[in-house]
Amino acid sequence: MAFSLRSDRLAARPDLTAPVARDGMGAPAQTQGTSAAGCRVGTALERNRGAPAIRKCPAEGPVRDEEQLSALIGEIYDAAIEPARWAGVLARTADFVGGASAALYYKDAATKHGNVYYECGRSDPHYKRLYFENYIKIDPTSVGLWFRDVGTPLGVADILDVDEFYASRFYQEWARPQRWADAMSVALNKTATGATLFTVFRHHMVDASARQRMGLLAPHVRRAALIGRAIEHKTAEAETLADTLDGLGGAMFLVDADARIVHANALGEVMLREGFVLRTAAGKLAAADGRTTHALIEAVTAAKGGDAALGRRGIAVPLTGRDGERYVAHTLPLTSAARHGAGAGYAAVAALFVRKAELRTRSAAEVIARTFSLTPTELRVLLAIVEAGGVPETACALGVGQATVKTHLHRLFGKTATRRQAELVKLVAAFSNPLVN
Repeated sequence: MAFSLRSDRLAARPDLTAPVARDGMGAPAQTQGTSAAGCRVGTALERNRGAPAIRKCPAEGPVRDEEQLSALIGEIYDAAIEPARWAGVLARTADFVGGASAALYYKDAATKHGNVYYECGRSDPHYKRLYFENYIKIDPTSVGLWFRDVGTPLGVADILDVDEFYASRFYQEWARPQRWADAMSVALNKTATGATLFTVFRHHMVDASARQRMGLLAPHVRRAALIGRAIEHKTAEAETLADTLDGLGGAMFLVDADARIVHANALGEVMLREGFVLRTAAGKLAAADGRTTHALIEAVTAAKGGDAALGRRGIAVPLTGRDGERYVAHTLPLTSAARHGAGAGYAAVAALFVRKAELRTRSAAEVIARTFSLTPTELRVLLAIVEAGGVPETACALGVGQATVKTHLHRLFGKTATRRQAELVKLVAAFSNPLVN
């Protein structure tokens, strides 16, 4: 649910351009005592090592710098086979979207843990460490990001009420000292309880231009990240892309502009020989299910047109084996100098990565939310009530005020037809899967 950004609410928000009060050591001044949620706040949590410089945001309106976009998309795909490029690519991505920094990382909404895969190098290491040690536990955006659809760009206002966000301990103690006002995030992949995220952090509220630009890049980042996971850094051990493909644990194919197979790794050869998923027809790659062959040809044709030509078309081509098993094929264009050189000796325009589709089972929390039409914030409160046990404890765990928790608690009672917190605990327990939990 998106919340409108009314001018009166914007006027009441913190001024991130104003200087931050500092103590004698130059760190942001920390008020001793308790936070708004009634939790003790330590001075170490407010230590600052210099806020990142505010970077100029792109102008509002349609994206007109097609050459910059095309070049950036090409660099994103280069990073899929050369992971060392991710830092520079993410830095340029942050600039393109109008942000201060960007990262690819994973966080689990259930265990409250996570890790960074790649980042642009502009974030303060101190605050990054604090996030995964402490603040990931009270990040109010975690559940909302995990609960939303994969591939959809989301700002804070798309996940929860922005006034609630600015009043939270998470913002006051972690985001504000870094002068971060908002973040545009895209879930690249989801598990039952967590998500891999591509995020651009901003010193300003997300605007139409940032949302549009993020939407242009998100499909390519997601495809590159999935392909990069399949490659698993093996390019460092291989002289050519073909050598890399031969060493992988999945089926990989190099195809030319007419979808003719010019190289297949060992598992790819086995897949073709068995013919359950893919086969050859007059030397061309084809699907065992004839209805899918056209989609494969379209993916190759798009790759032939260059990186940007893939556009917003499907991230993966779904394949169905003759035995009913499901697979997916991801396309990596080989049009850039870096990737074409890696596959030297082949007239290939694309690499196809084929793997068995993963079964994604909805978690109990997602089922509960959909059953009772809970908002992400209500779901956060429900899960915290079950884990923490009471309103004061829940407020402290989430980093919000007790009044906020009580408001959402009353809404939960109404939506779930319950009257007491104990009944909410029983409700969640009834939805738990004993085979999983």
